[in-house]
Amino acid sequence: MRGWDDLYPLPVPPSWVPGAAVGILSLHFLQKLLFPYFWADLRYLLKVFAYGLRVEMYRLQGRVVTVLDKFVKLAEKQPHKPFLIYEGTVHTYRDVDRRSNRIAQVFLQHEALKKGDTVALLMGNEPDFIHVWFGLAKLGCVVAFLNFNVRFRSLLHCVRSCEPKILVVGADLLGTLEEILPKLQKDVSVWIMAKDSTFPSVHTLLDKIETASEDPVPVNRCSANNLKSAVLYIFTSGTTGLPKAAVISHLQILKGAAGLWAFGATSEDIVYITLPLYHSAASLLGIGGCIELGATCVLKKKFSASQFWSDCRRYNVTVIQYIGELCRYLCNQPVEGEKNHKVRLAVGNGVRNDVWREFLDRFGAVKICEFYGATEGNICFMNHTGKVGSVGRTNFFYKLFFPFDLIKYDFQKDEPIRNKHGWCEKVKKGEAGLLISKVNAKNPFFGYAGNKRHTEKKLLCEVFKKGDLYFNTGDLMVQDHDNFLYFWDRIGDTFRWKGENVATTEVSDVIVMLDFIQEANVYGVSVPGHEGKAGMASLILKHNASLDLEQMYKQVVTYLPSYACPLFLRVQEKMEMTGTFKQQKFQLVDEGFNPSTITDPLYFLDNSKKAYVLLTKELHEMILSGKMKL
Repeated sequence: MRGWDDLYPLPVPPSWVPGAAVGILSLHFLQKLLFPYFWADLRYLLKVFAYGLRVEMYRLQGRVVTVLDKFVKLAEKQPHKPFLIYEGTVHTYRDVDRRSNRIAQVFLQHEALKKGDTVALLMGNEPDFIHVWFGLAKLGCVVAFLNFNVRFRSLLHCVRSCEPKILVVGADLLGTLEEILPKLQKDVSVWIMAKDSTFPSVHTLLDKIETASEDPVPVNRCSANNLKSAVLYIFTSGTTGLPKAAVISHLQILKGAAGLWAFGATSEDIVYITLPLYHSAASLLGIGGCIELGATCVLKKKFSASQFWSDCRRYNVTVIQYIGELCRYLCNQPVEGEKNHKVRLAVGNGVRNDVWREFLDRFGAVKICEFYGATEGNICFMNHTGKVGSVGRTNFFYKLFFPFDLIKYDFQKDEPIRNKHGWCEKVKKGEAGLLISKVNAKNPFFGYAGNKRHTEKKLLCEVFKKGDLYFNTGDLMVQDHDNFLYFWDRIGDTFRWKGENVATTEVSDVIVMLDFIQEANVYGVSVPGHEGKAGMASLILKHNASLDLEQMYKQVVTYLPSYACPLFLRVQEKMEMTGTFKQQKFQLVDEGFNPSTITDPLYFLDNSKKAYVLLTKELHEMILSGKMKL
């Protein structure tokens, strides 16, 4: 009897099929072995290319579509969808659009604002920050975000540097306004978010908003003719001196707003923003990102570690923003059902490797989306693979779109190293180098408002050949053999503490105002268990003068933001100088604040006592063990 196989013989595949199958499998294993990030890189590059192509298509069609244009369209398309949730109150896309229209109408009627005029905004996190921002943008104004932590001389400097026609101040910052009002230039019109005012010649905004029209202002007021025109000033302390107003263009806002989308966020996400809105991370990536997605934002007045996860549960948050310190604060909270939440993405920068791992262990399957980008810079990296500790990844194709290099740097002379021919030299993989980014038509550098000198100082000319031009980020980075990039340190007279850049010259200028201080050398020191570096000041007293700790405390807390107040003081007999007659910092940084090895008197800023106290060995141990809160 004939078998089934005899009646219906199985087809025999061609002889080349097994070989092809083996070849495909071999290629797959080779790709996994030699190019393990190929598909992740490809997906990310396609997203970057698609977004750039979309912007370019708008340009070729003669259309300039801004983030504000997108918001207005969303207010028409999804008017009843929540855009902002603040302290339990929901503000829909239509609500925000209409209230910003009211604010635009108030300034249209009461102030002779022209398109391109600057208005400074000194407000904390609240919905009216966004309403005022959008309302002024609808009038075609450039809005300058002022850091509400900055005080006195520094704040006056910020206001003067951006040359505003108007200063708008939040109701909770009237004390700060009172400090600067007598010295504020007379041609600046001051408005406060209140219904009445005790200040002479200060206008009130809330009462006028109530009676203003909700009608849109003429479209020609807000329409942009060029994506490279300025729309915001965001202040950065940079590497030296007082804060500088970084010029932010429509193009930069569009790029920043694409960040959440690039990391995989969607219109269904609910984004929790606890960072201050005067920061580009919160305003461009956070608020701009929500507009790009058509998503909802939960806005917090101020970050609270104890309320963080309860807020996430209450509002069904799916995306959070962070800085490194924020993650550490959350990890230091008592254990209490942290995995009971819907958060899937955490987007930010500055988290340490150990905190990164602890965060994932404690709070579950949250994808950490670390990125790198300076407010005024023209380069950005995004860690799309989730590699712990890395700020991003590069490859041949990425460098075609965004050309950059890491170059050798002389730490003693505080400048890039140039060879005998006068050219800079690239570092090898695994070595720390200064990150520089090529300035060209596709990746412009817009500089700083009202300060051509500072703009020029951020540029490096004749780097590798005649005529080339690069933006100096001021950041040292390391690129490993897998092309992952890691932040290493800052250069120049600056350090980072509590998510903020601290300019050492600004701090020392405040300290030497005291009549018993001859000289102050400010620098950052590492503290175990903390991101960034804590401020420390080495002091030289005037002849026959003694250190007045009470006056020192009053001086720094009055004239400096809290994050810039030096935590440690060291009194020296003589200031060490470098060969180029600059203050010597390297040895001081290495010696740190250990009273067991330093014979000079040391003091610590004890916030619980609101005073500088003697730094003893016992207190030093408490700081190292984390028992003393910094």
